[in-house]
Amino acid sequence: MSVQLKDRLVAAGFAFRGYNITNLGRSAELLAHPTYGPTVARYLGEASELCADAMGQRVDLVGRVRAERESTIDTFGEDIGLIVAMEMAQLELAREYFGVDYSQARMGVGYSLGEITALVAGGVFRMQDVLRPLCSLAGDCADLARDATMGVLFSRGPVLDTEAVQRLCLQITSEGHGTIAISSYLSPNTVLLIGQRGTLDRFRERMSDALKIPVQLRKNSGRWPPLHTPLLWERNVPNRAATMMSTMQGGFRAPHPPVLSLVTGKMSYNDYNSRELLTRWLDEPQRLWDSIYEMLSIGIEVLVHVGPDPNLIPATFKRLSDNVTSQFRGTRFTRLRMSTMRGIGTRAWLTKVLPGRVALLRAPFVTHIVLEDWLLEQKP
Repeated sequence: MSVQLKDRLVAAGFAFRGYNITNLGRSAELLAHPTYGPTVARYLGEASELCADAMGQRVDLVGRVRAERESTIDTFGEDIGLIVAMEMAQLELAREYFGVDYSQARMGVGYSLGEITALVAGGVFRMQDVLRPLCSLAGDCADLARDATMGVLFSRGPVLDTEAVQRLCLQITSEGHGTIAISSYLSPNTVLLIGQRGTLDRFRERMSDALKIPVQLRKNSGRWPPLHTPLLWERNVPNRAATMMSTMQGGFRAPHPPVLSLVTGKMSYNDYNSRELLTRWLDEPQRLWDSIYEMLSIGIEVLVHVGPDPNLIPATFKRLSDNVTSQFRGTRFTRLRMSTMRGIGTRAWLTKVLPGRVALLRAPFVTHIVLEDWLLEQKP
């Protein structure tokens, strides 16, 4: 398997996971590993010092991983360091022991915090450059999460009218009883919403009339820092971050390999615009669906999932693959014609987007590798 992955890097993408309510994955096993352990401890130790300096409090990520203490909203600042450190450690282990060199991959992509790691791994910034502003502002982001709730808005058939969703969010926000906004576009029929106080309930009351199609809104019980939404404006987080980033080192080279930005859904990073995109990254929604299509359209054949217990990107690919396979069960993928696609109607959202986005048909044929599992299966 190690030889196969090394030889397939030219068609491989690396997907870095972001923050979740659980952030340990198999980090304790990697830390306790007789060969991998010192590398993991070094990255965790460095991140601990950087987070402690930025937040003005003691941080011991090595001890936390050994004790397998999971995340709470109060640990958000050190969770940032934990995720970035473990992702960087996994990349070094793959390169050092198996010759799997991230710099030789076709591209990188990261959901939420994962995009930051992709830029560090691609040589745009150092870990110490990006952790200082992120950890310094983590407390404010965590405080904003205390009266905010995440919800998943979805339809079981038609494509969502995202302009209508945005309009309703703005109307509710304008009433002055809390902000609500889209945080991520997960698919043509699914978005994540984050709202303060009772705004999600008010959205649910009005959504049928506003959206004109049957939709459901499912609340998430966890507490989520409201990144990628205007909720951050309340503490001036984007402006303060932009001010910090204006004087941080690095940022004057294009990432190598290229990084697919979830701010734009495209390979938008060049040799000078990383600060601008990262400022937008804070309060603009994540364009996960556009990015998945872009990966498929450029011919990614292997997707390596980096970080502790990657979940969102693998799960999104699985749903897409299952839908595509179900749509065309009994046909031969290699001989599909456009007329066949237009004649399929059991999944309305997929039927609507397929004629214009034929690359989606590649989804079932992408090989997925969870890097922490893969490392623990190998013999270094």
